[in-house]
This record gives sequence, structure tokens and C-alpha cells, in this order.
Amino acid sequence: MQRLIKNFTFNTKNDILSGFTVALALVPEAVAFAFVAGIDPLVGLYGAFMMGIITSLFGGRPGMISGATGAMAVVMVHLVQKGNQVGITLESPIENLGLQWLFITLLFVGLIQVSAGLFKLGKFVRLIPHSVMMGFVNGLAIVIFLSQLGLFMENVDGERQWLQGYSLWLMMGFVGLTMLIMFLLPKLTKMVPAALVAILVVATITILGNVEVSTVGSFIRDGGGTGLKGTLPSFQIQIFELFNTITGHWGLIFSTAILLAAVGLIESLMTLNLVDDMTETRGSGNRECVAQGGANIVNGLFGGMGGCAMIGQSIININSGGRGRLSGAVAAVALLCFILFGAPLIERIPIAALVGVMFMVVIGTFAWSSFRIIHKIPLADAIILITVSAVTVWLDLAIAVIVGVIMSALVFSWKNATMIRARKRIKEDGTKVYEIWGPLFFGSSQTFNTKFDIKNDPEKIEIDFIESRVSDHSGIEALRNVTDKYLSNGKEIKITHLSPECKMILLKANPLFENIIETSIEDPRYHVVTDVLENDV
Repeated sequence: MQRLIKNFTFNTKNDILSGFTVALALVPEAVAFAFVAGIDPLVGLYGAFMMGIITSLFGGRPGMISGATGAMAVVMVHLVQKGNQVGITLESPIENLGLQWLFITLLFVGLIQVSAGLFKLGKFVRLIPHSVMMGFVNGLAIVIFLSQLGLFMENVDGERQWLQGYSLWLMMGFVGLTMLIMFLLPKLTKMVPAALVAILVVATITILGNVEVSTVGSFIRDGGGTGLKGTLPSFQIQIFELFNTITGHWGLIFSTAILLAAVGLIESLMTLNLVDDMTETRGSGNRECVAQGGANIVNGLFGGMGGCAMIGQSIININSGGRGRLSGAVAAVALLCFILFGAPLIERIPIAALVGVMFMVVIGTFAWSSFRIIHKIPLADAIILITVSAVTVWLDLAIAVIVGVIMSALVFSWKNATMIRARKRIKEDGTKVYEIWGPLFFGSSQTFNTKFDIKNDPEKIEIDFIESRVSDHSGIEALRNVTDKYLSNGKEIKITHLSPECKMILLKANPLFENIIETSIEDPRYHVVTDVLENDV
């Protein structure tokens, strides 16, 4: 109980103020990503609320913020467009059928993510190399920066054009003022979140000075919305009546669900890992998977856009002092209150203030140390870092991480494949001993086969694995191939110093190894390790 309370709030004042700051930053993000997906802004706001409240209370990382995200919005747009086209061609046309398909898809997304948590797949995020992580945060910082540039545009005669002249200088001035406040205020006091103070100061100046600038309200109207005013999310009973409209399109539904689930989990678990590093604590990846999946199911049932963890808002929350679950819950509830009661005030917040906050997030997110160490780390890691950053900007966060992990795995396999060695010596009785050094696995099996001189070797052969391990099926086959060749040449062969795990793998693959493995000689180093572990326990 004490641990539960401690996770709920570390500092009540900081959590509440930080949550309110995050809620302000969530509004334009949720609206913008809803436009990207081709759906109503309120659906994006509802999605941010439901994702935020559920993951903050039940997720695996106190202080982490979830909501509607651009990475998932990009995946959703094709499904929404296709559903709307089908809705028009039906005998009885259905308006916004694509949105209904999205709600149905989110149910499957949630089930996939919950299953990932129950099967404990969240732990695999710990296997992501540091070079991939650094490339991820650098690429993400660039993506956040580029996403804000669109806010330096305005509608002119129905077309989007860059701000010019006085409007541009005014926008840049307020962005700069916001960043300056966020930079200087923490040096004076950390009693209040700098981001919240900066937003309030800029908003007060524009309102009292009657300065005409782009605001949250004008941003929504320019995108085709009617405003923030809404009601509580309602149960979408109609989606269960529309399953017949998906006939012939289930492939699109399932493929989109799998992609959304993968993107959501990868971005969420990477964000969790980053927040772990920032707070020097450790969250639960599996619990986060379950919470994310549950939140997406609720989104599908109650008409939200769905989403995942948001790295930008999570960093704002942590930097503003929000470390407990209360901060995320306050952000979600405040966002709902903005929709229900505070819309007129929130719509008057200048976009420039929110852009300034996000620019400071970019500065805090980017791993500037990568410039200092890029020439000091191994060339392969440097290439991986740059590639992950580039793919993050070019394609998608999830694809970038997958590419980085694959590249790291290939580099690791290649290095280990070239490490295997075979030292040779002759015993007094004439037995030739091959002392194997390095792992025997799929990458090194071909090199392993070339180490033996089967025809010219003496009648007795010993393969010593005191410095090696058989790691996979390819290693087993390589060892079986060598032993078969020696036996077919009428020579006697023994395998020594195998650990119990290696013996079990070999005997399970082929019982004939029982006559070849020297059971009386075991791996002495293995027992040294196990003795130490037993004494520690």
C-alpha cells in the first residue's frame, strides 16, 4: 500500500502543476494529429484523455504521458480514407465509415498489446543497444522540431502559406520569449513549472495587449474544426452493427491493427526506457503493454483516436517535476475539463507559446553528446546511430528502431563469428587436442569446420570446449558434422569440458553424442560460477 501511494504522487504540488502544463501542450498536439488521421479534432482529444487517464493510473511508468500521437496517426489515415470510400459506395451510404472502422481496429490493437504484456514481451526493450537509443532520441527530436514548423504557416485564400513580415516576427518573438522564460526561470526558482509560467505570461500579453496572433482556437478552425466544445465520450454501440461492412476488407483491418500495435508498443517502451534513464528508476514494460492495450480498447469502445506514450509531453512532465501517477491523471482530467468547461480560455492560448515549449523539449531531447563521441565510438555504432536518426525522420520511429536493432544484431553476429579460434596441441599419449575459443553458433559454424585437419590428424582427437559454448542448432550441426567425419575415417573422438546446458542441447539433438562426450570431465569454470551464485543466495 505504501509503495502504491508513493508511486501515485511524489510531490502533490509538482504533480498537479506539471499535469496542468502537460494538458495545455496536449491540446494542439491531439488536434493536429487528428487532422493528420483525417478525423474530427474531438476524436483526437477524447483519445488523448482516455489514453492519458488509463495509462497514468495502471501503466508501468509513473510520470509518463500517453495520448494521441503522430506515429500512429500516419498509420491510421489510409484505413480511414478507405473506409470513407467504402461508405460512399454502399447501397445505403454511411457517413464517416472510416472512423467507425478505426474504432473497430483499435479493439484488435488493444488485444494484441494486452497479449504482448501478458506474454511478457515488454522486457525485450532492454535489449535495445545504446547506439539505437541515442539515434532514436536524436531522430525524434528532429521530428518534433519539424512538426512545429507547420505552425509557422497560415491559411491565405484557402492555401497554406508561410508567415511573412510582421506576423512572422511576432510569432518568432513570442516563441523566443517562451523559451527565454523556460531557460531562466529554473535558475531563479523551481517552485513552479517553467513551461506553465511561460504559457501564462505569453497568453496574458496577447490577451491584455489585444495582439492578433494564431491561437489554439484559430488553429482548430483553420483545420476545418468548429472548436473545442464537446461532451463526455459516449459508448459506440454502432460499431458492432457495422461488422458486415468490413466483408472483403478484414485484411486491411488486421494488418493496420498489427502495425498500430507494433508502432504503439515500440514508441511506448522506448519512451519508458528514456524516462527510466532520466529519473534513475525502473518501470515495468509488461505492465505498460497491458495498460496501453486496455486504453486502446476503451478508445475503440468510446470513440477515441487511440494512441501511445508521448515522448515530448513525458519530458515536459518530468522536467516540470511530475514524477507520480497523479501528474498524468491531472493532465488527462484537465484536458477533459478544457473540452467541457474551459474551451473559450484554452482557445485563446497563443500557438507561439506552445511552439516555444516544444522547441525547449527538442533541445532537451536531442543527445548533444553524440557530436562529441561520434568519432570516439566504434564505426559500426556511429553508422547505426546516424541511420536510426535518419530513418526516424524519413519513415517512422518503429521502423527506425527495428532497423537499428537488426543492424546491431548483424554487427554483433559478425564480430562473434570471426572470434572463434582453435589452439592445437599434442598430449603425451599422442592425442591431438583442439582447444576451441569463442562461441559456436550460426555465424561461426563455417569457420569452425575449417579448423580441423581430419585426414592428417592422429587416431585420437579431443575437442576441448573450456573456452567455448555451443549456442544454437547451427553449432550442433557443425559439431555433428566434424565428429561424423572423424568417425567415418575410423578415428576416436572425445568432446570435453562441456557445461550441463551444452550437453543437454547436444544429447537432445542426437543421442549418439553420449558416446562422444566425456562425462567424467566437466567444465570447472562453470562450477566456480555456480558455487559463487549458491553462496550469494
